[in-house]
Amino acid sequence: MTDDDIATMMNETAGQHWGTEHHFRRFAYMLLAAEREACADICDQHASIEGIAQKCAAEIRARGNK
Repeated sequence: MTDDDIATMMNETAGQHWGTEHHFRRFAYMLLAAEREACADICDQHASIEGIAQKCAAEIRARGNK
């Protein structure tokens, strides 16, 4: 994730009005979701014939639903 990606997420979260706990929590959840997806994409890229990597990717993505 680049600095520009983070800045874009910050603007999507609160625009110019930062400072409340709600804004920080929302931003943290966006960062976590983006990081989970990046990890799952790496698993997808290294998928084996047995499908182990796809199962790992699915488990990483599912963590966001708990």
